[in-house]
Amino acid sequence: MWFISKFLLRIFGWKVHGTVPDLKKAVGIVAPHTSIYDFVIGGLFFVSLRKKAGFLIKSSYFFFPLGIILKAFGGIPVDSKSKTNMINKSVEIIRQRDNIFLVITPEGTRSATKHWKRGFYYISLKAGIPIIHGYLDYKYKIIGIGPVIWPSGDIDADMLKIKKYYLGINARHPERFTTGLEGENEKR
Repeated sequence: MWFISKFLLRIFGWKVHGTVPDLKKAVGIVAPHTSIYDFVIGGLFFVSLRKKAGFLIKSSYFFFPLGIILKAFGGIPVDSKSKTNMINKSVEIIRQRDNIFLVITPEGTRSATKHWKRGFYYISLKAGIPIIHGYLDYKYKIIGIGPVIWPSGDIDADMLKIKKYYLGINARHPERFTTGLEGENEKR
């Protein structure tokens, strides 16, 4: 299955920049998230690496037969209305597994939003695991793996650094992506 995923990424013209750190557990954040294709490309990427990723997805998407497919790709159903429960459930899942990359889109939506969700940060902090930056740049067809950071506890300062990293990344639908920072056109 991994070789098929690798082949499909190559056929579609996607390249990988960076390397996945040799970690057993981490929270991976991926932005921009403006299209359902983000999930498809990301899923192919993880399968091609032979890594098991977990994706938090609204429980309303887990209906037959889609639910079977989502679970096969590492989908974890969550009630998006209960933020505290989602964080605690995610930390519990991380603690129960020997290896997991819990992949989260910090925007929390495929629409433009200046207010990124902070749940990924609290999951990382509470589970005592690092955050890995990831991105999909559609203009250049790059799947990028960026720096690993450990949350400092100063969420505002850390979120500013995280958002700055994503400046200059080209979304599939650019009009739906914003970091909420001034000077959006700046490059990182």
